[in-house]
Amino acid sequence: MAGSKAANGRSSIYRDGNGRWHGYVSFGADAVGSRRRKHVRGTTKREVAEKVDRLERQRSGGLTGGPSTTVGQWLEAWIDYRSMTVRPSTLRGYRIDRSHIERELGTVKLDRLTPAHIDGLWSGVLASGAGAATCAHVRRTLSAALTTAVDRGLIVRNPVRLSPPPRYDPEEVDPLSEAEARRVLAAAANDRNGVRWSVALALGLRQGEALGLRWEDVDLEARQIRVRQQLQHLQWRHGCDGRCGRTPGRCPSRVGGGPVLAPVKSRAGRRQIAIPQPMVEQLRTHQARQAGERLRAGSMWQGWGLVFSEEDGSPIRSEFDSRQWHRLLERAGVRQARLHDARHTAATLLLVQGVPTGVAMRILGHADPKMLSRYSHLVEQAQRDAADRMGTALWG
Repeated sequence: MAGSKAANGRSSIYRDGNGRWHGYVSFGADAVGSRRRKHVRGTTKREVAEKVDRLERQRSGGLTGGPSTTVGQWLEAWIDYRSMTVRPSTLRGYRIDRSHIERELGTVKLDRLTPAHIDGLWSGVLASGAGAATCAHVRRTLSAALTTAVDRGLIVRNPVRLSPPPRYDPEEVDPLSEAEARRVLAAAANDRNGVRWSVALALGLRQGEALGLRWEDVDLEARQIRVRQQLQHLQWRHGCDGRCGRTPGRCPSRVGGGPVLAPVKSRAGRRQIAIPQPMVEQLRTHQARQAGERLRAGSMWQGWGLVFSEEDGSPIRSEFDSRQWHRLLERAGVRQARLHDARHTAATLLLVQGVPTGVAMRILGHADPKMLSRYSHLVEQAQRDAADRMGTALWG
């Protein structure tokens, strides 16, 4: 295997066993301290060396572009630029959106991009089998990238603003009823981590918030929890410059991946919540059970300090958590619903009980009151039902 490295040790070029050339340029560490590298490939060493040289100029000079820059090239550079400051989940979303944009507009020159091109993008996204919600997400990413291009003087205006996406109606919320929620909690009462579902249905924590909750943020005496971080899983990257020939997740020297605790997205997301007394007792029982698991694990225990963990103290993967939820619904004899509908259930129950909108927003970590307007029809129906029951009780 042939190879070479730059003198500063931050770039490398090598040829794999199949004769194809690869280059890597280091862009420092990301927001969680993991090393970031950009990978390029080509059929000749000269081709790869030119790509590495462009990346090195980008690294030293920041986000740049020119008259020949294409939409695809700009998106690639913009995402690299943003990767140093955004959360891993946001970065994954950018990259998914980029695949849609590059397929339709990747070769279009940045300064030749028109609203008509953007109109065609929506048609292409829909033709790929994605829906209007994907169009809305892609539009936000492309608009942000092009706004930066305007700020840098590369284009005069942002054409995305002149091309509305297909109409997107947010999915109807489908919360569990009070009776269904009770059946779910009864079925989970003796489960390991069973109080996880009490947290979901009573407090409305997002999945990452619940799985990232630590004991140091739980005050059982004061009946309060603090929501400050969320559990995320970073994608693995090669630690061998791709020489192993495997996918990054199977690389023997893989780096940068796995679970991390990241701050919650917004100021509204950082919140303190009072917890019901029955949940306090559940958490005490759960804490004692986890202490027993820690003793059994001994030196194998992983000290994340998480409220909800695997039997060795390690974080629970979101996919496993979601599967447990669906199995629980089946055992409880309750219709299948998304895990996020547990959060909708908490919101609806809060409003049905007359909790002021501002208080419900703080409990759920919402910054925009419009988010709770999605539940208004459910609350109105519950109030009518209550009025009918009162009418029956008093007037027969």
